[in-house]
Amino acid sequence: MSGYQLAEDVSLAGRNTFRVPARAAMMADVSRADALAELFEFASLRDGPVLVLGEGSNLLFAADFPGVAICLTMAGVRITQDDGDTALVRAEAGMNWNDLVSWTLARGLVGLENMALIPGTVGASPIQNIGAYGVEVGEFIETVEAFQRDTGQVKRLAREDCALGYRDSLFKREPERWVVTAMELRLPRRRELRLDYAGVKEELAAMGVDAPRAMHVAEAISRIRTRKLPNPAVLGNAGSFFKNPVVDAALADELKAAHPTLPVFPGPDGQRKLSAAWLIEACGWKGFREGDAGVAQQHALVLVNHGQASGPQLLDLARRVAGSVRERFGVSLEPEPRIIGARFDDTGA
Repeated sequence: MSGYQLAEDVSLAGRNTFRVPARAAMMADVSRADALAELFEFASLRDGPVLVLGEGSNLLFAADFPGVAICLTMAGVRITQDDGDTALVRAEAGMNWNDLVSWTLARGLVGLENMALIPGTVGASPIQNIGAYGVEVGEFIETVEAFQRDTGQVKRLAREDCALGYRDSLFKREPERWVVTAMELRLPRRRELRLDYAGVKEELAAMGVDAPRAMHVAEAISRIRTRKLPNPAVLGNAGSFFKNPVVDAALADELKAAHPTLPVFPGPDGQRKLSAAWLIEACGWKGFREGDAGVAQQHALVLVNHGQASGPQLLDLARRVAGSVRERFGVSLEPEPRIIGARFDDTGA
C-alpha cells in the first residue's frame, strides 16, 4: 500500500464550491500522512507548485493549476488525553469540519459550537484560523501536525509556533512549504457560552430554549447560517469572500460619526474591525448580477456563481466591489479565499 494515487490532467470543477471550470496538471489522492515523503520524491512534486485541496470551499480558480493538487483523504478522530475537565482531540486533515464539531459536542466537549456549519475540512481550519460568531479555532489548537516539504518530514508545531492571526497563519503565509496533516485541539467540558453575537440569543428564543447548552448554540448558529448563506450545492460560492477590514481607531471613529449604522468591533492592538458586508451593501452591490457572476441576494459578503461564471469573471467582480468600497470609504478589502492563478488587487477597479 503506497498510501496515494496519481492521475494526470484532472478537472477541478467538482472540487471547488464556486464550481468554476479549472484543471490540474496532476492530482494526488493521499490516504496516509507518511506517504507524503515518498510522494514528494517525485521530481514534478519536489520542484513544481503544489496545491492542497480540501473541499475547495476557500478557493477561487482564476486559471488552471499547472502543478499537483493534493487531496488528503485521511479522516480519523480520537481523544488522546482526558483529565476530566478538558480533553485533547486529534483529528486528521481530511475530516469534514462540521463533522468534528458534532463529534466533540456529542462527547460533552464544548468550544466549537459557534463554528458549526463552517464549510471545509479540518486540515484547512488552522491554515485560515477559521472563526465565526466571536470564536476562532486558534483558541483551542494545541498542536498542528504538518508535512514540511523542504525537510521531507512531518513536524509537530505548538500553537505559539503557528503564527495564528485573523484568518491567517504560518501555513497560509508559506503554502508551498507546509501540508497540514492533522490537528490537536484542547477542548473543555465547561465553558461560558458566547451568545453576544448578532442574532444568536434571538434564534435560541425562537427555538424555545431558555437555558441553552453548547449543542443548542450549534443548532441555532446552523439555522442562522442556513438562512443567511446560499447553499453551495445549489448556488456556487465560497462563503464570505472578504475579510472584515481592520483599521485605525481614528478612521473607525470618523466613519462611525458619518455613518451611525456602520457596525464597528474591537480589533487587535487598539484597532477596530469594520463590517465588510455593511460597506459593500452601502455601495449598492447586494443582489448584483452580471451574466452568471453576482453578489448574493441574502448576504453582501458572498460572491456567487449562478451557473456558468468563470473564475476570472468572479475575480473581476470582486475587484470592482473592493474598488468601490475603497473609493467611497477609504477602506481596503482583502479576499478571504485563496485565489489561484492571479493576484488580488483592487486598484484596477
